[in-house]
Amino acid sequence: MSSERVNPPGLSPPAGFTHAVVARGSRVVFLAGQTALDGEGKVVGESVPEQFERALANLLAALTAAGGTAADLARVTVYATDVAAYRAHAPELGRVWRRLAGRDYPAMAVVGVVRLWDEEALVELDGFAVLP
Repeated sequence: MSSERVNPPGLSPPAGFTHAVVARGSRVVFLAGQTALDGEGKVVGESVPEQFERALANLLAALTAAGGTAADLARVTVYATDVAAYRAHAPELGRVWRRLAGRDYPAMAVVGVVRLWDEEALVELDGFAVLP
């Protein structure tokens, strides 16, 4: 994807996200919500960082299967059952993101939810990517 990350000087400096992504490409991949499910459909990991890592890996696996890479991500939404716990682990989650997806963040949001489809899940990630 040919993309431009836009972070206007009048907005708060972004940490772990980009304010806007201008994407140029010919295919859009919509990525379903991914939790920390293993290949057998069981939620793995008991902490937010463990589950975030697995959910992100699952999201990236779906994107790779569709022909994309982490650099093609334009938007990711994180749904968290405990936003305070998510914020408390933000530095560790940032390290997980950089290890699995690189240093360029897409436009992102974190949304607090009462619960997720998989009752044991603490986080779920969905998003879309623009491929060349």
